[in-house]
Amino acid sequence: MTDLASPSRSALQRSDSRALTGLFVTSFALLLVVALGGQLLGCPWRSWLPGAESEHSLLGGVRASVYSFMSYLT
Repeated sequence: MTDLASPSRSALQRSDSRALTGLFVTSFALLLVVALGGQLLGCPWRSWLPGAESEHSLLGGVRASVYSFMSYLT
């Protein structure tokens, strides 16, 4: 007999997937604001964000820094 009170495995995976997507989007938006602010002020913002040092584009640098940040969480 199955336990109706416990969520199914697929429901937990969907919940985890939504949580990681939300974390990625939130982190991307926050780091994009930091990078845009640094770009507008003429500061070397790539050295502020981990993983963004070797990227040449703004969005590529932000994406690399978000992936680096999220790797610490898992």
